Amino acid sequence: MPALLRQFVKFTGAGFVSAIGHYGLLIALVQIAAVPAVPASAAGALLGAWINYSVNYRYTFRSTRQHRESVLRFAVVAAVGLVLNTLFMWVGVELIGVHYLLSQVVTTGLVLIWSFAGNRYWTFHSAAGIE
Repeated sequence: MPALLRQFVKFTGAGFVSAIGHYGLLIALVQIAAVPAVPASAAGALLGAWINYSVNYRYTFRSTRQHRESVLRFAVVAAVGLVLNTLFMWVGVELIGVHYLLSQVVTTGLVLIWSFAGNRYWTFHSAAGIE
């Protein structure tokens, strides 16, 4: 398996772990706390980002960057991802009227592409190259 594909598979696995936190908080906020879906999704995305950084730093990219540098870069990529997540959720839920969970699944797939590219080529990229 080519290195890029192997790394994308690892990234997707890490994303699955962080999605458990994201979706868990999203569902809890909507179903238990009656928070509207779009802000609940944003809160879930923040939790998912924290989990995602931890797993990707150690497992997916095996980064040699110091945390103070990589976490700032990750925050920029995650912030753009949060904006995209919120925008796509708003379009799906508010404009189109799709159920919030279906909208979140589509949104997650779209943001996954941005997140992998941003993290692979900027956040965790090193001069020596990455796997």
